[in-house]
Amino acid sequence: MDLTQIAQLLDQTLSPDGHVVRASTEALDCLSSLPQFPFALLSIAAGGQNQGQRVAASTYLKNFARRNIEVSNGSSSRVSQEFKSQLMRTLLQAEASVLKILVEAFRIIVVAEFVKQNSWPDLVPDLRSAIQSSNVISNGASSELSTINTLTVLHALVRPFQYFLNPKVAKEPVPPQLELIAKEILAPLLTVFHHLVEKARANHGRKDLETEKILLLICKCLYFAVRSFMPSAVAPLLSSFCHDLIFILGSLSLDHGDTSEDEYLLRLKTGKRALLIFCSLTTRHRKYCDKLMQDIINCVLKIGKCSSNISLDFLSERIVSLAFDVISHVLETGPGWRLVSPHFSFLLESAILPALMLNEKEEISGWREDLFTARKSAINLLGVVSMSKGPPTVSSNNGSSASSKRKKGEKNKKNNQRSIGELLVLPCLSKFPIPSDATASDPKILKDYFGVLMAYGGLQDFLKEKKPAFTTSLVKTRVLPLYSFSFCPPYLVAAASWVLGELASCLPEEMSVDIYSSLLKALAMPDKKDTSCYPVRVAAAGAIAGLLENEYLPPEWLALLQVVISRIGNEDEENIILFQLLNSIVEAGNENTAIHIPHIISSLVDVISKSIHPSVEPWPHVVVRGFEALAVMAQSWEDFMLEKVEQNDSSEKKASGQGAIARALSALLQQAWLTVPLEAEASPPASCIDHSSTLLRSIILSVTGSSVIVELKLSELLLVWADMISDWHAWEESEDMAVFDCIKEVVSLHSKYGLESFIVRQIPPAPAPPVPQRSIIEAISVFVSEAILQYPSAIWRAFSCVHILLHVPKYSSETEGVRLSLAAVFCRAAFFHLKGVRSKPSSLWKPLLLAIASCYLCHPDTVEAILEKEGDGGFATWASAMAFACTHSSEVGLSAKSEIKLMVMTLLKMTERLLGVGNPSGGLLRDCFTSLIKTSIQLKELDEEMEEEENDEESEDDDNDDEDEDDDEIEIDDEESESEHEETEEQFLERYAQAASALENGTVEEGDAEDQEVEIELGSLEEADEQKMVISLIERYHHVLIKGQALSPELVSSFINAFPDSTSFFHQYM
Repeated sequence: MDLTQIAQLLDQTLSPDGHVVRASTEALDCLSSLPQFPFALLSIAAGGQNQGQRVAASTYLKNFARRNIEVSNGSSSRVSQEFKSQLMRTLLQAEASVLKILVEAFRIIVVAEFVKQNSWPDLVPDLRSAIQSSNVISNGASSELSTINTLTVLHALVRPFQYFLNPKVAKEPVPPQLELIAKEILAPLLTVFHHLVEKARANHGRKDLETEKILLLICKCLYFAVRSFMPSAVAPLLSSFCHDLIFILGSLSLDHGDTSEDEYLLRLKTGKRALLIFCSLTTRHRKYCDKLMQDIINCVLKIGKCSSNISLDFLSERIVSLAFDVISHVLETGPGWRLVSPHFSFLLESAILPALMLNEKEEISGWREDLFTARKSAINLLGVVSMSKGPPTVSSNNGSSASSKRKKGEKNKKNNQRSIGELLVLPCLSKFPIPSDATASDPKILKDYFGVLMAYGGLQDFLKEKKPAFTTSLVKTRVLPLYSFSFCPPYLVAAASWVLGELASCLPEEMSVDIYSSLLKALAMPDKKDTSCYPVRVAAAGAIAGLLENEYLPPEWLALLQVVISRIGNEDEENIILFQLLNSIVEAGNENTAIHIPHIISSLVDVISKSIHPSVEPWPHVVVRGFEALAVMAQSWEDFMLEKVEQNDSSEKKASGQGAIARALSALLQQAWLTVPLEAEASPPASCIDHSSTLLRSIILSVTGSSVIVELKLSELLLVWADMISDWHAWEESEDMAVFDCIKEVVSLHSKYGLESFIVRQIPPAPAPPVPQRSIIEAISVFVSEAILQYPSAIWRAFSCVHILLHVPKYSSETEGVRLSLAAVFCRAAFFHLKGVRSKPSSLWKPLLLAIASCYLCHPDTVEAILEKEGDGGFATWASAMAFACTHSSEVGLSAKSEIKLMVMTLLKMTERLLGVGNPSGGLLRDCFTSLIKTSIQLKELDEEMEEEENDEESEDDDNDDEDEDDDEIEIDDEESESEHEETEEQFLERYAQAASALENGTVEEGDAEDQEVEIELGSLEEADEQKMVISLIERYHHVLIKGQALSPELVSSFINAFPDSTSFFHQYM
């Protein structure tokens, strides 16, 4: 192979000219099929003329490996031993820029060859030998092998083992490959690690760059090795290794370290990795580190003291955060109380609270709800500490130490123990005075109290266990007064709102008036001169949303809505947050907010319309959020009106409200879709398809006559909407379920009143070219067929639309050609999908078979021709699958009456057409007729069951009322038992393994379960009497059907019992 040519092409991939890059990439793709191509890339990566060329070769090789190396169950890898050996040699000697990329290609091969198949026996011995011979390990400066390179390769080798490999196994043992790596490489490396740490200790603070890199790499390798598993060769060495990590953490100068130095930056990264290892040990492998916990705690407590310097660099803050996390994990273990409790006071006053106080960085940037990492960990730790139980209290003066011990078989009585939150945390926090007029100018009091508020936000679990009066007193005396002080800085008010949101689950109901009054005051707080109160308003919005999510409802919904609506329209960034809050309010308020929706929608439309620019794609974020809010309100109004109809409430109120909503939404969509300049070639932007469809559906539901359609310009809006969904290809970006709901309403609207351009679109007038354009239904059919092919999760809704589009509209002789084209498009898409899943019967068969069945009933000749053209058995494949579905309905899932009726009518048509071919003894005809008999019996039995259910409905309702009461009691008992018996780790892993097995076995179906229960609409087919049609067919062809087919006596007997009039046709079976 010509290396020069490949090198030149790689150089061209670095060109600034896009055409040159594409041409060179295509040329490389053509060469990539040659067997020597990957070897050529390795040669260039190792010895290319310049760094850019070497990096380009490495990058292409990485992408080449990603595309071509994949090992599935039972298959073998195609990577030769020669290539793997050359790749290892290149990695061990590559420069840093090449190594960084090339090691990714190595990791892809490792996963395929070593992890999945364990088929690279020389890998571990060769790597061990390379590490031993490397420059630092062998103390040979002249060694050609770099220790850093060898450890980088080891890091890539161990990395796949950081996670469990087989999710179907609840308790997965250590993989043998990892055991081998640990025994041959990691265990000896820990000795090297110890020597390097001792060397660093002897240097008295002087750091060597290469040594720091090696320490970091070894820590990374060990972290991946023990994150999920514990190799047997590593476990005995943990004590020495952890003490080395403790020394490294003790050497960090978080107070005044210079992170601009590369050596110290690497030491910080090693310290961070050490804390991650401690987290893994305390959570996953406690039995191996119980004896080390005291030393670990002493180490991390020293780090916690540096929390007052939280405003330093991110890496130092992350280390402090991880130190808090380690303490939390230790405290949650068995010996945690004994180890940590002596340090509670120190921990609270010298570590946690300093981390919570306001720092200089926040004073400059303003308060943020996305709290700093270390502060989040401190709040979490405070919550764990506050829930810890103190020593038992002695109720008798004669009590002794023995009386406080738990008796055998006696349950732990929580009433005898007070929590640390009550004994220590709250008394400590109470020492900090709440700001007042007298202390308004003292910045220390203000900053300290900010930390107090942060602390209160972490006590929700503790407060849940206290009586409501306890929380009431705390909030009234320590939080709510901040809203009344004129001097209070915005960051304190914002923090107070955040606290109320965090404590939403434990706030007493009697405080709702005071709490919502305070939050509404904050939500409406205007900016003060040069001080922005935006953080105050954002925090208040978040708190209200949190309260609503926890079903802590406001005393007055209208007041809340008025404040939110009055604020919308000021700034786009704030509007986005308010739109989200409005969604929460409407969803939580139900009928309390629904009565105000017509007025709210009109107000919002005015605001949103100011930000809409029809030619701009995509729309501004504020418009997207606005459409989302309108969609939520439109759906809420529909639900509200359905309840009113069931209660026989006034229809006049419904009509006026729905009319106001429809006019406002129509005006908005007209501005968005119909105001594109005539000279513009592009169509309106396809933004907010899902929400726009919900709004359009709401408009359709308001139509009471043809004049309303004209007034609201519905035909014009539907034409634009249909064109937009026909060009929609972002199937993975959103669910788009509202589109399918809107399609059904559009067809229903046309059936009632007739829509212009629904089936056939008129040729546009001059000067436009006289070219026929797609009608509404033709554009919709493109969307539905694409959904069948591209969108598995919506497949059930798509097929529901197939039946509606084919059978509900009334097609004339002039428009029947449109239905033929729809049937052809749907048939091709459904059969293509069926070929992909036909190997194993599943519930997906049902929608696919029935969709083709609907097409077949409309135009059987066309469908037969299409199926035969598609190959793979064509029509016979589909017909056989239909017969199987009828005889194995439990596997395929045929249950609804409409489904069985469609199946009967399709089998009727198929049987009749097969009889016309003139082969009465054919196997396909026999299968179809047998299936027709069975399905007809099933449909008759279903009709009889439905009649019996209607007759017994009243008595069943009475019984159900009693059962519901019993069910409620049982449900309450179940909830109580669930709260007492939380899921253990073992139970979680077992459940996870079962779910993974179900997923692999294919028992988890695509699509939502709710969609599978949707009744299909058959339109004009509903009026057909399929039972008479079956009897008529048998009467006309019984001399062929009965005599030519071998029907079982049981089947004939069942059919005669269901249809007594057919007895005379089955004399030979009597």
